[in-house]
Amino acid sequence: MREYSTKISLTKNSRGIYSLDTSIGCSSGMANEIGGCYNDCYAAKSSKLYGYDFSKTVLRSFENEHHRRFILNQINKIPLDFVRIGTSGDPGENWEHTINILKGIDKCNKEIVIITKHWTVLKEEHLQYLKTINICINTSVSALDKPEILKNCLDQYNRLKPLCKSILRIVSCDFNLTNETGHKLAKIQSDLFKNESTLDTVLRVNKRNELVKQGVINVKESTFLGKKAIVSKYNKTTYFGKCYTCHEMCGLNIKQEIQSYPDKRGVTKQMLLFKIKGLALPHVQTEAINIPI
Repeated sequence: MREYSTKISLTKNSRGIYSLDTSIGCSSGMANEIGGCYNDCYAAKSSKLYGYDFSKTVLRSFENEHHRRFILNQINKIPLDFVRIGTSGDPGENWEHTINILKGIDKCNKEIVIITKHWTVLKEEHLQYLKTINICINTSVSALDKPEILKNCLDQYNRLKPLCKSILRIVSCDFNLTNETGHKLAKIQSDLFKNESTLDTVLRVNKRNELVKQGVINVKESTFLGKKAIVSKYNKTTYFGKCYTCHEMCGLNIKQEIQSYPDKRGVTKQMLLFKIKGLALPHVQTEAINIPI
């Protein structure tokens, strides 16, 4: 099989998201279930399509100082107000490495969004650093998660609240309430949405998924980025499209009821002011990839 490059790069996918993945592949997720999370990981399927082994995690780094500055300059020029880490790999597999990469870009004029399932736990020194930078951490959960995984994710989501913007990113489903398992999972899902600062995301599956075959979830055919997709949609109004027209912006626009951490958005606001005054930045050239999210 093909091997992932260890050279970190800024990428843009078909949904319009700019990502700087500190790792690619997800050994932890693939060890959890054969097909990755919920046996239908989009990144695992896409990687297989292009001939990569998603079960092996490859850490990605700056080659040298020139490369780091090049990436920082790219991030500063992207048209969105944030860059994302955690599209084709989980930064929570190796927090030490992720923190080292963050230190190389933490002076960028964008907010940094991390999406993780917290396969490993952040150390105290990591937390102390995270509270000093402009970051929003999406903890990805679902009622479909194994109990021990779900508990750990909720613990970490709450642990991060006093330090930075902490979002509970819920992969939701339209559970079949006439199915015993579906009814049980629907109750867990309802409790998840009772948490503060939640973001609802739609589960995409294939018809061969056991959850579909056993009638645990209801699915329907939909259109995603111009292509047919099988989805299980809990809330009919949940956004399902390109990043540019999304209101939540991976949680950046979701207000927390109590913000106990310092507001660190000054640099981003300054850049937005430049754009308003007509000092638009040139378009960034990024490595194109075709991994949907």
